[in-house]
Amino acid sequence: MSNYKTCKKCGSELTDDAIAIYRKMVFRGADEFLCIPCLAEYFKVEVSEIEARIRFYRESGHCTLFR
Repeated sequence: MSNYKTCKKCGSELTDDAIAIYRKMVFRGADEFLCIPCLAEYFKVEVSEIEARIRFYRESGHCTLFR
């Protein structure tokens, strides 16, 4: 069942950016998502690196997930 409201790992509320970056980095057709901190843990990077990618995609204007 699709869950666009909470993180599948910790249950925290998802933001639009969390859903978009998960789809960009993991699977475009996903219907369950990780929040940004859990996604950073999944990739073993700092949260700031995930946030930097979000800024990059948003500022580039080329990715439809971040419009």
